[in-house]
Amino acid sequence: MRILQNTETRNSWVAWARSKQVYGKDGFQKCLAASAGMVVMLIALGLPSPIAAQNPQPPGAGENVLQLAQPAEPGQTSPHITITLQDALDRAQKNDAQYSSAVTEAKMAREDHVQARAAGLPSVAMQTSALLTQGNGAIPSGRYVTNDGVHVYRQWAVVHQDFSLGTLTMLGSRRGAALESLARAKAEIAQRGLKVTVTKDYYALIVSQRRYATAQEGLKQSERFLAMTKDQERQGEAAHSDVIKAQIQVNQQRTVLQDVQLQMENDRLTLAVLLFPTLTENFSVVDDLDQGQSLPPFSDAREMAARENPDLRAAMEAVQESSLGVSAARYAMLPTITTDLDYGIEANAFALRSRVSADPAKGPLPNLGYFATITLNLPVWDWGTLRSKLRQAEYHRQQARKELTWAQRQSMNELYSFYNEAQTAKSTVETLRETASLASEELRLTTLRYQAGQATALEVVDAQSTLSQARNAYDDGQSRFRLALAQLQTLTGSF
Repeated sequence: MRILQNTETRNSWVAWARSKQVYGKDGFQKCLAASAGMVVMLIALGLPSPIAAQNPQPPGAGENVLQLAQPAEPGQTSPHITITLQDALDRAQKNDAQYSSAVTEAKMAREDHVQARAAGLPSVAMQTSALLTQGNGAIPSGRYVTNDGVHVYRQWAVVHQDFSLGTLTMLGSRRGAALESLARAKAEIAQRGLKVTVTKDYYALIVSQRRYATAQEGLKQSERFLAMTKDQERQGEAAHSDVIKAQIQVNQQRTVLQDVQLQMENDRLTLAVLLFPTLTENFSVVDDLDQGQSLPPFSDAREMAARENPDLRAAMEAVQESSLGVSAARYAMLPTITTDLDYGIEANAFALRSRVSADPAKGPLPNLGYFATITLNLPVWDWGTLRSKLRQAEYHRQQARKELTWAQRQSMNELYSFYNEAQTAKSTVETLRETASLASEELRLTTLRYQAGQATALEVVDAQSTLSQARNAYDDGQSRFRLALAQLQTLTGSF
């Protein structure tokens, strides 16, 4: 029997035993039925029952609560994570489906290159066969004249090789290498595009957090100004209209704070989708906007773009692959030679020496030997199929060349555009920083002038709004410069 350690549970059992002793069996049943009826009546009236009062539910237990990430174990939460921009890039590369698809294509192209290279080399295979022919009761060869006995066994080692202009020049391997390089270039394009996306979302969250802090500070300033106007109104030094204007400013700042908080949460969710396999908000990002990042001279950026631009590399590899495709289509019109060298046995017994069923009088003869098959394949008539494939390959090469010239022009256009954007954003940051500093000083001086009776409430409110706008503009300018650098690095690589 289990020992009852809970005092409340033990007391309830004692009360139950005493009720049986006092009321008897029938009286206890009536008491139990009356209690059950009372509970049902309380539930029907919407009142809390004694059972529910003894076992209260936790707050929000009956509400629909959105849970973004479930903890690993009950009562435990996932650890808080602090993420830098590089951490964000590494996590995004592991979780982004589009980038993973590009990397997988590059891996598959690598295996295609291995297979194409092996296709031009000799192949070796082992074959074991038993040809069992139905006999006819008259001659040893049985019912099939192609066999020299009713039992024929084969054990061959076969060496196969195709000789053509394509195999002699390793055209398949070269084409596979071009396709592999093309796939790697596309994977790098996807990686740099992902970097731009992550950089944009990462600094969008940082800017939202800064905007939230600015909105909090703006609300505090508005509340202080409201308290100031009320105090001056009581002293007869300010009109009631100043109090109304200050109250309007407080209400507006509260609305701004709510909107900024909503935007901050949305930006956090957007970044979380990129970084984590399961959606979670238990992370924070490192604010490194104030850490200056240099912009290289344009001549250096142009040299890096000429070497490291994956778009140009992909276009050039596409031209190389299309040219090899034209060569393959032309080589298909030429004769090819196929050779097979077989070494082993084909005898009436699975042995190195045996009697031949067609002529047993010769005694045991050696079975191990070789034979070679050399075949010349000469295309004669195919209803224009090979010619059509050649024209297709030429059309593909023409298009690849046009895309290469377009990629070269587009690359120069993007280089100038991205560099000018980064240079402009860098110079704008300095101006916006100075503007934010001046706006802060203007608010301080305007507040002092208002306290001295030399400024109006409208001037103070305008100075508060100007400061908030200047700080937000400065944060946007810093984020713009970081995004411009990420876009420039899609052409030049990291610098």
